[in-house]
Amino acid sequence: MTESAADGETLRQSVRERYGGIAREKTVGCCGANGTPGASPPGSKTPNALGTGDCQPAYTDAELASLPEGSNLGLGCGNPSNLVILRGGEVVLDLGSGAGVDCFLAASKVGPSGRVIGVDMTPEMIARARELARSTGRTNVEFRLGEIEHLPVADTSVDVVLSNCVINLVPDKGQVYREAFRVLRPGGRLAVADVLATRTIPDELKNDPNGWASCSSGALTVAEVRGLLRLAGFVSVEVTVPGETFVPESLLPQAELGILSGEIRATKPRGPTA
Repeated sequence: MTESAADGETLRQSVRERYGGIAREKTVGCCGANGTPGASPPGSKTPNALGTGDCQPAYTDAELASLPEGSNLGLGCGNPSNLVILRGGEVVLDLGSGAGVDCFLAASKVGPSGRVIGVDMTPEMIARARELARSTGRTNVEFRLGEIEHLPVADTSVDVVLSNCVINLVPDKGQVYREAFRVLRPGGRLAVADVLATRTIPDELKNDPNGWASCSSGALTVAEVRGLLRLAGFVSVEVTVPGETFVPESLLPQAELGILSGEIRATKPRGPTA
């Protein structure tokens, strides 16, 4: 499964409009909210926690205090920079970087000799992230407008690829993983926090653009993600669902549908595979 059941461009536009609106309004919006305060994904009975401030429990108080004000919009479902060891001087790429929260955290870990690139398809998010980097003097971070299925990044130029609750929003996830593989250097690492499906998602939800934009319809199963990563060429593939033991308030509506926060790790081989 790499393509969505619904038209890909319709889904992209729904996602772009939702997250563009969040950036323009400068509001907090949980991954999983349906675009308005208190809304829930289709089929859910539980109100969403949009705007409660409890959208993203994965960051420590120290991490939150280190961030530029306004960079954390509560749109993630994990902390990808904690899923991998980031070393000083490395080049890190964030897929779907939003207002830059995970880019800024990664930048502090790779230091002034390292570099972090954020790619997002929403112009409003890119503008906001660039202004936050400029106004806070974060010179080792840059933001590029583009789709993560077609990354504006050179081949074998990145040490680590991160992403936080974004790949589920993309119609062709196999293409995203192939692009991640292309830009990684040999031995490069992939670390992704994303929602994963623990049971079959109803067809009506798969075809609903609002459900897709709310981090519901596009979730894949653990087996599907493993398969796509291996097809892309990755090794040491690990896909787990620690969310089965803890579900943040913001993801309770998805949990009712069997959609939980997951962790994805993989590595690009250092040499040709057999």
